[in-house]
Amino acid sequence: MRFFLDTANVEQIREVKELGLLDGVTTNPTIMAREGGDWRTQAERICSLVDGPVSLEVIATTHEEMIKEAKDLVSFGENVVVKIPLIAEGLKAMRELAERGIRVNATLVFSPAQALLAAKLGAAYVSPFVGRLDGLSQSGMECVEQIRTMFDNYDFKTQILVASVRHPLHVLDAALIGADVVTLPYATLTQLIRHPLTDSGLAAFLSDWEAYQKG
Repeated sequence: MRFFLDTANVEQIREVKELGLLDGVTTNPTIMAREGGDWRTQAERICSLVDGPVSLEVIATTHEEMIKEAKDLVSFGENVVVKIPLIAEGLKAMRELAERGIRVNATLVFSPAQALLAAKLGAAYVSPFVGRLDGLSQSGMECVEQIRTMFDNYDFKTQILVASVRHPLHVLDAALIGADVVTLPYATLTQLIRHPLTDSGLAAFLSDWEAYQKG
């Protein structure tokens, strides 16, 4: 399973890249706005820094404007994937962009049926938002599991990109289900690294070694 970092923070991207864990980046208007400054400059920096896919999202809500924005977004780099919301106008845009060879990430997916529509129209990725579903007392991971079954049934090439990840168990469950990608915040990624028994074990080893060296 590949790890995408859900951020527009260049320092976080650099740090995770240095760890060797960065397979791509996802952004959205909220994340970009959080960083401040000129979003175009920020997008260019991210695309040049990341070797894998970078999802940049349209803000338009009509088919025509989405296509126009998508053409602009892909100019930032060959690694750009255009995020399109799963609405009727978005479905029209997904089909046209796929036909033009522009990769699409169908975002704001909350049901297997929505994912099926995006896959039929040639989306490169579908992004089920598991955390938001959990927040409504629905099972985000059950949605992912059903999408995995459907895609396997019909040999869809669309990849499942698990989004709205809020804790390490989301990552583990996504991996066990067989999701292709998980996009996670920097804080959640660092949680995956740490474990209290690792910390206490290392402290004990170092303490024992120090005592041994002192004779």
